[in-house]
Formats: sequence, C-alpha cells, structure tokens
Amino acid sequence: MSFQRGTLVELTIDRIAYGGPGVARHDGLVIFVRGAIPGDRIMAQVSRKKKDYAEARMIGLMEPSPDRIVAPCPYSGQCGGCQWQHVRYERQLEYKKEYVRDALARIGAISEVPVHDSIPSEKIFGYRNKMEFSFADRRWFLPGEKGEDDAFVLGLHVPGTFYKVIDVEACLLQEERGNEILRHVKTHARESDLPAYGLKAHKGYWRFLTLRHSVSFQEWMVNIITFDERRAILEPLAKALTNTYGDVKTVLNNITTRRAAVAVGEKELVLSGSGIIHDRLGPYAFQVSANSFFQTNSSAALKLYQKVLEYAELRGSEIVLDLYSGTGTIPIFLAGRSKQVIAMEIAVTAVQDGERNCKANGIENCQFVLGDIRESLASLRTRPDVLVIDPPRAGMHKEVLARVMTLSAERVVYVSCNPATLARDLGEMSQDYEVIEIQPVDMFPHTFHIEAVAKLRRRKRSKLY
Repeated sequence: MSFQRGTLVELTIDRIAYGGPGVARHDGLVIFVRGAIPGDRIMAQVSRKKKDYAEARMIGLMEPSPDRIVAPCPYSGQCGGCQWQHVRYERQLEYKKEYVRDALARIGAISEVPVHDSIPSEKIFGYRNKMEFSFADRRWFLPGEKGEDDAFVLGLHVPGTFYKVIDVEACLLQEERGNEILRHVKTHARESDLPAYGLKAHKGYWRFLTLRHSVSFQEWMVNIITFDERRAILEPLAKALTNTYGDVKTVLNNITTRRAAVAVGEKELVLSGSGIIHDRLGPYAFQVSANSFFQTNSSAALKLYQKVLEYAELRGSEIVLDLYSGTGTIPIFLAGRSKQVIAMEIAVTAVQDGERNCKANGIENCQFVLGDIRESLASLRTRPDVLVIDPPRAGMHKEVLARVMTLSAERVVYVSCNPATLARDLGEMSQDYEVIEIQPVDMFPHTFHIEAVAKLRRRKRSKLY
C-alpha cells in the first residue's frame, strides 16, 4: 500500500511508545497514532510520512481496547497536561515499567537487571501541588467548539505548541480549591481591561498564574506573573483572594519582560503574607518559595526519597556526595544516617533554600557546594563512600560522568526522570558498576512520565600477584 498524507488506513495498535503514542505496523511500516492504546482497532489518517515511519491521527475507534476508559476531563486529549486519562491506571503503571525496561535493553544494553513494578501514586487526581497556567490573547477552540475569537484566555497549552492555549475552568490534577482560585483570578484579570500577553506579538500585561499548595498544612500560594509592575491592579486582587479563601496564605507578583515563556520573574513583589508556604515530607519540614523546586506530588516524593535512602544502605559512618542537590530534599533525608553529606548544585536560590531547610530541620552535617558540578567535582578532595545522582532530564554531562567514574564510590544511587538518559548513563557506568535493581515510582498519573531509582554497586576487581 502506498502511504502519503491523507491516506486512510485501518490499524490495530500493538504497543505504546515513550511519549504516549500508540504504535501499529502496516505493510512493514511503523505508524504512530497519538491517543491510541494497545488493543485499539482504529481507522486512522496519515498526517506525516517519513522514510522509516509514519504519523497518523485517529478518526474512528472501531473496537476499543479493554484498557480504555472514559476520560473524566473535558479537555483530555487536547491539552498538554495529561495523555492517558483514557487508560486504566493499573495499565499506565505497566506501560511505565516497560518504558524503563525497554530503554535499559535498547539504549544501555542492560537486560538482566530486575525492574520492579511501578510504585503507584496514592492519588491519581488532585495530586499536583503546583500548577502553572498561561494567559494568551487568542483562544484555541476545541474540536466542535463554537464561538467568537476570545481575546483573553487563561489556561493550558496544546501539546507541542507555545501559542495555542485552551481556556480552562478547572484542572483535575489539582485540588478543587486551586480551580476556584483559577476562576477568581481569570475573572479579575478580564475585568481589569488590561490585555493578556500575546505569545506571538510579545505585548500585554497578564502572563502566567502559578499556584502552589502545601498538602501537609493546607496552605496556598498564588503567584501572578506580569509584564510590568501595577500594584493598583494586583493589590485589590490579593486582598480579595486572602479574604475569600482563608487557606491562601501568600500572594506574589513576579515581573518579567523576557520573551521566553518561563513563569519566573526578574523581580518579585510580595503582595500579602510572607512570600513562602510550608510543607512536610515525612518527618522533615520545608519552606517553599515561589520559584524554588519542590516535587509536585508530595506523597509520591516521600516514597521516592525513602527508596533512595533504602538503596544507599547507610550505616552512619559514610560520606555521601549528592549531585544536582536542588533545594536539599535528598541530602536532608540522607543526613540523619550518614557522617557527612556534600551537596553540589549550580543554582544560587536552590542552595539558599537547601541551607535554610537544613537549618529548619536541625541538620548540621550537610555542606552545600555552589557552582558548576564539573568544576566542583574537579576540586573535590574527599572520596565519597556513597554517591547519589539526581540529574535533569538530559542526564549527566559526559564530563560529569567521567569524573564520577574516577571517584570510585562503593555504592551509587541514580534517580532519573527520563528512562532514555538513565539507560545511556547506566550503560556507561556498567563497566565499573553492577546495576543491582531499579524501582520506578509514579509521580505523574495520566502522563507518560516516570521516575526511577537505580541501585549500583562497584564491581570487585581481582588482584594480580
């Protein structure tokens, strides 16, 4: 069969690829279909044809997979927040485990390592403690939706785009109080007569709304990101929010003139409250500021850190080196069972948060090293017994990986949010380290994202006499 754009084809989906699309084969050609899942029999239309594969969109569901369910969210399949609300949660966990196992074998050439069943999230809705919404000057209408072009939007992006924003009234991934605040801010912003920021024209006032929620203490932070400073507009909104919702403890205004679509300000104003909220993971308390990093699923984060502590096998006498330490959550969990923790991080604000969080928890054996990790490792004069690595999605830089290998730590715990770069780095490390086991932890239900914790032990070298 000759495939070209617009060709109609009947497909049976047999697996799911990392990123969420279903995968089918037709006449030897691999076809990716977003929104389709294994077991679906569908009618699809080819939208893109390459030499070795094609992409298609589902135009008809002829026979649904037994794992398919009705998504409860009206924006499901359109916004970028979820990909899998239409999939049974138990099956999502299996897909994620397979992602990790497949990446290890295909990229890292590691096939005999036990990959455990994914640890599930306690909540599959309302689990996010941070949500970021975008303002836009043009509404992206959903299929079948009618109406005039709305010049003021507050919502979520269509996946893979920077300018298509769906106007949303609620997101099921946050608690309902967050949706009430979302609607309140949207109403106030629309009535202000100030324009939403245009993502193409780069003009306008209202840019982002970020909500943070302390699960432990039921505190909310509202951060409104704007193009310039206008206290007369925002101070009445801050007062209305704190008066209407008693659990809104602080309201901030981050101001940025940068074109980049990043909800972080060049300047920050505290409009009400202290500018921070407090949260707790296990026995430890944390201060969370507007732009600090804190895992977005609190209960799953606790399970993740407990697994890191278990895999580190600390007995109290070890020196631990923690790379990419962020705001110090992992070092804090490790400090109580080790002699010393050395935490390396490049972001100044993260180190400041880490030092403050250590002080708040009475931890005195954690030393933060600020700077580029490549340079910090080069100047390190202490040989760690245990190494903990929690890099960004891109994994370790090759120079960092090379220096890690020269440290010769007896045990390594590698925390990853990207199975591909995890597999790549473990493949390199497997020359000197045995990968003992890997534990996936689901931090993000209804998405394809998965965290994984790998336990490594240095290989014993035979002595030559």
